[in-house]
Amino acid sequence: MSKPDFMIMPRVQLRQYILDHREDDQAFQIYLDRFTSEDAVIFPAPQSIDDLENFPELHQQNLERLRKQA
Repeated sequence: MSKPDFMIMPRVQLRQYILDHREDDQAFQIYLDRFTSEDAVIFPAPQSIDDLENFPELHQQNLERLRKQA
């Protein structure tokens, strides 16, 4: 039985494949390579209560970005 083409497989389907075939290191590595973003936005931890003022907006932006990736 041949393996599916992981490079064209949608993220959700590849994730499910990895969960069903946990011993398949190649599929897992391809998943990491494809979906680990080098340009990920990393926000510093809030240092004060004032820093939390923008949190709801930033959180919403992050959720929207994640939905677009899925």
